[in-house]
Amino acid sequence: MIQTAITPFKQKLTSPLTKKEITVLQINLGKRCNLACNHCHVEAGPKRTEELSPEICQQLIEIIHKFSQIKIVDLTGGAPEMNYGFKPLVEAARTTGKQVIVRSNLTIFFEDGFDDLPEYFAKHKVRVVASLPCYLSDNVDKMRGAGVYDGSIKALQWLNQLDYGKEADLIVDLVYNPQLPKDEKFSLTPDQTKLERDYKQYLQEHFGISFNNLFTITNLPVGRTKLSLERKKLYAPYLQFLESHFNAGTVEHLMCLDEISIDYLGNVYDCDFNQMMNLPAKTRDGENLTVAKLLEAGSLDLIDEVQTAAYCYGCTAGTGSSCGGALV
Repeated sequence: MIQTAITPFKQKLTSPLTKKEITVLQINLGKRCNLACNHCHVEAGPKRTEELSPEICQQLIEIIHKFSQIKIVDLTGGAPEMNYGFKPLVEAARTTGKQVIVRSNLTIFFEDGFDDLPEYFAKHKVRVVASLPCYLSDNVDKMRGAGVYDGSIKALQWLNQLDYGKEADLIVDLVYNPQLPKDEKFSLTPDQTKLERDYKQYLQEHFGISFNNLFTITNLPVGRTKLSLERKKLYAPYLQFLESHFNAGTVEHLMCLDEISIDYLGNVYDCDFNQMMNLPAKTRDGENLTVAKLLEAGSLDLIDEVQTAAYCYGCTAGTGSSCGGALV
């Protein structure tokens, strides 16, 4: 690499990253998960116990009912389905006409007590966004654990039997993540449109599986990805690589502009990555926000400027990266 230092992300921008009207409420319900994937930026796993409290859950339900400007309630974790408040939040959002996204690892369907989830999702028209970091088994099991690929395939077939991927209001999307870097031969995510065609062809031919969209998401140097890069002494080179591929055309489409991300303690962040790096959203007076303060103020739009850090280069490199895949 020619570069030796990381340019502060703010200096790449021609103007401050200004928050738009909030239309997406993303909630991280906690760190409990039946998997412990090696790229997980949340560092979730079976031994984690942190989760939403009844008090914060009730405040979030109040937010969902109070603010009609929210169009999407995006539930994540951990395995969101394993953490307190999952179904009450789904039902509050659907009752108020909002789209619900659940970021599912699919294998949760086969854990004790969770085999009702596919039918529950279909009943409430929940949009399922599922991690499947490759359409080949070896790569998936290396990243997510032995047997995860087979479980994911069975889960997708189950969803298809319920008309997911077939009916317009039963959407199942897949998420591609690259393998974690082992050396300085870094690469950006492949072309999303072409990779989606490859996924659809392979999964249909081999398993009869249909799905709606493929989202390609860059591995941001956060959580376990950061730890892996640091162990291999690749953290700084990877950031330099991401910066060298900064694409100004992605900035106006960043997911942090119209969403807020809430943690299981009720703290407010501009995005899930800032949440994991403990970089809270700030009011125009420099005050940290909580769900309780949003309710007290009677407004979701208290943030002027998005908080940024070096890992923001991950969302703005190449074609860009967001919870909904490529940005441009």
